[in-house]
Amino acid sequence: MRSLRCFSQSLIAGVLLPMLFSFASPHAFAQENPFPNRVPAPSLDGGTEWLNTSGEITLGDLRGKVVLLDFWTYCCINCLHVLPDLKYLEQKYDKELVVIGVHSAKFENEKDSENIREAIVRYEIEHPVINDSEMRIWRKFQVRSWPTMVLIDPEGNFCGSISGEGHRELLDTVIGKVAAYHRRKGTLDETPVRFDLERYKSEPTPLKYPSKLLADEDNHRLFISDSNNNRIVITTLDGELIDIIGNGQMGLADGSYQEAMFDHPHGMELVDRILYVADTENHAIRKIDLEQKTVATLAGTGEQARTRSPGGSIKSLPLNSPWALTHVDGTLFIAMAGPHQIWSHVLGSNRIQVFSGTGHEDIIDGPHNQAAFAQTSGMATDGKFLYVCDSEGSSIRQVPVDPKGKVTTLVGAHDLPQARSLFEFGDIDGQGERARLQHPLGIAYRDGTLFVADTYNHKIKLIDIGKRTSKTWLGDGKRGDDLDPVRFSEPSGLALAGNRLFIADTNNHRVLVADIESKKIALFEVNGLKPPEKPKVVVNAEPGNLKDIVDVPAAIFDTSATSIEFGVSLTFPDGFKRNAEFPMTWRVNVEGEQTLIAEETLGVRSEPQIDDAGLVRISVPLKSSEGKATLLVTLSYGYCRDGKGGVCKLGTTTWKVPVSAGAGGKPIALEVVIDK
Repeated sequence: MRSLRCFSQSLIAGVLLPMLFSFASPHAFAQENPFPNRVPAPSLDGGTEWLNTSGEITLGDLRGKVVLLDFWTYCCINCLHVLPDLKYLEQKYDKELVVIGVHSAKFENEKDSENIREAIVRYEIEHPVINDSEMRIWRKFQVRSWPTMVLIDPEGNFCGSISGEGHRELLDTVIGKVAAYHRRKGTLDETPVRFDLERYKSEPTPLKYPSKLLADEDNHRLFISDSNNNRIVITTLDGELIDIIGNGQMGLADGSYQEAMFDHPHGMELVDRILYVADTENHAIRKIDLEQKTVATLAGTGEQARTRSPGGSIKSLPLNSPWALTHVDGTLFIAMAGPHQIWSHVLGSNRIQVFSGTGHEDIIDGPHNQAAFAQTSGMATDGKFLYVCDSEGSSIRQVPVDPKGKVTTLVGAHDLPQARSLFEFGDIDGQGERARLQHPLGIAYRDGTLFVADTYNHKIKLIDIGKRTSKTWLGDGKRGDDLDPVRFSEPSGLALAGNRLFIADTNNHRVLVADIESKKIALFEVNGLKPPEKPKVVVNAEPGNLKDIVDVPAAIFDTSATSIEFGVSLTFPDGFKRNAEFPMTWRVNVEGEQTLIAEETLGVRSEPQIDDAGLVRISVPLKSSEGKATLLVTLSYGYCRDGKGGVCKLGTTTWKVPVSAGAGGKPIALEVVIDK
């Protein structure tokens, strides 16, 4: 059981590093296979379902590509830290590399494909993912911990594996050298590929994966961290929109509400007129002046801390996934999920530092400098204690504000040998260490009672602090969006105002409000709230990269015509067909001077017509029926195995066509023949 852990350090589970460093010089890499002792990789058979793609993918489909398998589970903060590195590699090696996520779940809730689908969209993953719910692929590749990455070369051979986060530079080096070797050998396929992503199926919503809530009863306000819309929404407690902080674009930018940018913000805390925000994926704490309507960065550099630190300057010290905030007597406490600790910042000072936790991932009680946490993700306070959702340990911790106090566990397993506490989860009402939760994320305090969002159990539970008892309050444990009886989908934020409990029903993209006495549930609608506007995309009128141009003999169009007509025949490799779901587009540009085509037509992407015989018909409107021009006609298309396979390749062909007006012109025939 010890091996089933989420690791942040560079723990090596295979041969990737030894093989990389067995070559002393770049010259050796240039002449030899970087992995001469490779063996055929196991198959990808054994998963429950393929997601983020239109069908099953085999290693045979990926022959010619460098393949990187990412073994992950969506609860794991270290796995989430790997995602930006994977995105960087996917963009840098967009023609050479294919990343496949192998989701091998820790929690029972994570075995459900629909929950994985939500995580894929929430974390904006752009590569295929296989649900390895029974961990069969995990065992084939002898994986021992999350996250682990496995490299497979373009000939389908296993090269090695590496565990933990923080390996971007190493992977970049290895992938570059493997791709270069196989390019020289002729075994690298650099045809672009496309996958049918889950996000293509989702519609914009006013709230998108709302995560944390903060109620300001005195001023009749509710703050909502609209996480995947990258903004903070302020409403009245009755749902009237007051303001929106952030322009909805992902980034780290200070300034006015309209100029400010966030990256998946979560926890919030209000101190007088200042709203503090845990800007999680920016690894920063933001400071919002609600009167001046400005956003500033209080702490963090925008980069993730890669090493453990006791603390430092708020301006120069990198942070690591701050997730929740609370304030007690001038001190801002931060649930720092990445290093599994509670940090603190005395408001007005220039320092931020560790307050509680060794950084070792476990559930261990004791003094602040000996206690261990596991992905701290939610906090509430009564002024004397911090009540913490230790999500990976499925426990609720009681953390004294007194630096000399001792951390204890109210509900859930703790102090078990070999970190077994991390795997003692479930859905059991009861007392103390006999009770079981499943990855709780949200918490609120009221009069000796804790309301807890038991996220992966899709429930709200009540914890009596004095008796250390936990019992189900709302929800039946089944994922859903019903109101009578109420069902949730991974709720992750709670806020109390009077007799009302506000609930961030995260995967349902909504906020609910419950009457505490009657348990009556209603949808909390924000009047006037709309999804953020998408950033404007500037269409480049230039033809782009035209190094591979097909020259076509000069053609004539009829002098009476109002357009030039093209007919394109497509021939794909055996076993492949045109992907009808992929939007085929064409555009036209010109080379040199011309008077035939209107300038506003050039560079514009349009969809062609396809006749019953499969011929692609392109019609280029004319501005004049006299003269001549050299046209650059570009067609983009997609084709898949059997027309619906999981790997869809992308093709673009550009023809250089000299045209002129004449009598008896006919449609111009063009041809695409794809041999791989």
